[in-house]
Amino acid sequence: MDERSTLSPAWAAVRRLLAVRLDNLGDVLMATPAIAALRAGLPGAHLTLLASPAGAAAAAHLDDVDDAIVFRAPWVRHEDGASDALGADEAALIERLRAERFDAAVVFTSCTQSALPAALLCRLAGIPLRLAHSRENPYALLTDWVAESDVVGDGMRHEVARQLDLVGSIGFAAGEDTRLRFAVRAADRRAVAARLAAAGAGDARPWIVVHPGASAPSRRYPAARFGSAADAIAHASGARVVFSGGADEAPLIEEARRAMRHGSLSLAGALSLGELAALIEGADLLLANNSGPAHLAAALGTPVVDLYALTNPQHTPWRVPARVLNRDVPCRHCLKSRCPEGHHACLLGVPAEAVAAAGIELLAGASRGAPSRPIAVGANA
Repeated sequence: MDERSTLSPAWAAVRRLLAVRLDNLGDVLMATPAIAALRAGLPGAHLTLLASPAGAAAAAHLDDVDDAIVFRAPWVRHEDGASDALGADEAALIERLRAERFDAAVVFTSCTQSALPAALLCRLAGIPLRLAHSRENPYALLTDWVAESDVVGDGMRHEVARQLDLVGSIGFAAGEDTRLRFAVRAADRRAVAARLAAAGAGDARPWIVVHPGASAPSRRYPAARFGSAADAIAHASGARVVFSGGADEAPLIEEARRAMRHGSLSLAGALSLGELAALIEGADLLLANNSGPAHLAAALGTPVVDLYALTNPQHTPWRVPARVLNRDVPCRHCLKSRCPEGHHACLLGVPAEAVAAAGIELLAGASRGAPSRPIAVGANA
């Protein structure tokens, strides 16, 4: 994230720019500081986001993005666990991109993904400038590229830093504010306030949000333990507990609520993305797995207790008061959606009491106006 030289004449002349991030919501959010650097370097350009359906849902809340194109890439694992072989019309996308007459494309990927399929589509669409990381020499698929240096393991760059370094390599400097971006709309705040009031939870008491779901089974902390931890936090702080999640996560939420003695509210399946963000924005704390809501909390400055399965070390909450909880295991950094060992020890080794203690600590001492890097807290700490 160094200050780099100014843009080349070719990049400085870009007027229509495509930012490509084809995986999930959290990945798009972690690219927003780099997208902000693109916007700052090209303030007059039209910036389009090419994203999956889940990622593109954020576009209306990203002030640096002008519009979005939705594409379900068959080479990317999506939030529903599937990689589409059918329904991904690459030919139609190429024609759409060609018609948009983009001057440049920046392809954002994690270090375990290849940028080359997207780079090929952009080249076939006639986009003259194409930037991405690549582990192998891309030759003419990319006009600008950064050799892939990250290897999954301890000490690798955070995903946000990785993308800032990518755009920085050609002269897009990061500003002082490198937090994640997500703009909450007034209508979503009003809708959430109305829902809470209708449920009798609209008084002045603080609330905490609990989001027990995650797209990958390997990243799900037991729902009952979420409930036990939330119950202990409610008892210690007097805060209301509000559960969030999709309609398909309602059984997880009910399992968590059965572990509680204090009352709680479930908004499973009831919130749009903007309303979920408004709920998290107004909360004093989020308890969640390593999933999109944890990155929403980071964007909105809400302290978060992150039950962080050790599948990939790149995606911890960025520049927000946080506690990252797991138990170290020899099989860490497995990159698997399902625990290959079958024991889930990196999460099951964290007792609910440790989650509650982390939440109570954040409620007592976190400063909402002073983002910080997360502090790893082991299960036995």
